[in-house]
Amino acid sequence: MKKIRISAVSYTNTKPFIYGLQHTGFVDKIELSLDMPSDCAQKLIDDVVDIGLIPVAATLSIPNWNIVSDYCIGAVGAVNSVFIFSNCEVHDIKYLQLDPESRSSNNLALVLLKNFWKVKPELISGAPDYSLSTEANTAFVQIGDRTFGKKGNYKYVYDLAGEWQKFTGLPFMFAGWIANKPIPQEFMDEFNAALKYGLDHREDLFKELTMRDDFDIVDYLMVKIDYELTEDKKKALFMFLDYIRHLED
Repeated sequence: MKKIRISAVSYTNTKPFIYGLQHTGFVDKIELSLDMPSDCAQKLIDDVVDIGLIPVAATLSIPNWNIVSDYCIGAVGAVNSVFIFSNCEVHDIKYLQLDPESRSSNNLALVLLKNFWKVKPELISGAPDYSLSTEANTAFVQIGDRTFGKKGNYKYVYDLAGEWQKFTGLPFMFAGWIANKPIPQEFMDEFNAALKYGLDHREDLFKELTMRDDFDIVDYLMVKIDYELTEDKKKALFMFLDYIRHLED
């Protein structure tokens, strides 16, 4: 039988999932690749993989997508790894440099800027040093491990999951395990069990991880990232997708 192909994000927040896949032996039953979020999404869109842990905004480019797991990358309030870093207060932002690695977080920033903060900055894609601007009215989106330890470097820092909760009262779902075709239920059950094993053994995972002096990885993976795919997260997902569809209105 042909192995099911799976792409997962290579960030720290995915490590409990990868630990579960590896330590249950489930990884031997699949073709697993670790990628940055935008590549995970593109692989699923191009049918290079069957399942991807993809940024949720990418589902808008997949005709027949479905969620195949009880788990996700989410947050209830501040997540501490998805930010707008700014040289000015949010209402004074004139230029927003986008993160090349994640369309979902860029879109989350745009949804909040339009609907919550009522600001419409000029968007800049492909800035060579997008996270290094010293212009007074420039801000940038940045996600994942590259943000660790950076909060103290900027006067204005906006945690996008926390701001989303202020705006909607809901948690946020950054990425989900999404399939582009029907997946056998037996496989999904075993897949979920492997992911749960990783979450249940995060204390063992910490023994393998390199800890940092400038960022609390234990707090991040035990508290800040909320992995359960709840009904509120699903509600937030579809609300977010609807906001994205109306960004140009």
